[in-house]
Amino acid sequence: MDQGFRRGFTAAEKAELWDRWQRGESLKAIGRAFGKPSSSIYFQVSPYGGIRPAPRRRSRLALTLSEREEISRGIAVHLDGEPGNQPEWRL
Repeated sequence: MDQGFRRGFTAAEKAELWDRWQRGESLKAIGRAFGKPSSSIYFQVSPYGGIRPAPRRRSRLALTLSEREEISRGIAVHLDGEPGNQPEWRL
């Protein structure tokens, strides 16, 4: 049985969902507004106990995009070098 493609919620839709939930709208009313069953809304709200989750923030310890690119380029340059310089994990 082909059920087709199921699209999740975008960040904007999640924000709207939580705004509606905080205003006291029912799961069914929110589901109707998004054209989804109320169970889809339930599975967004339930894991957080009905409390809007804090916005996600990247750890200050995580590498930035430029740092990751620099490492990637360094590895690529190193691997394109002399055949004798290949690391063992590359064999």
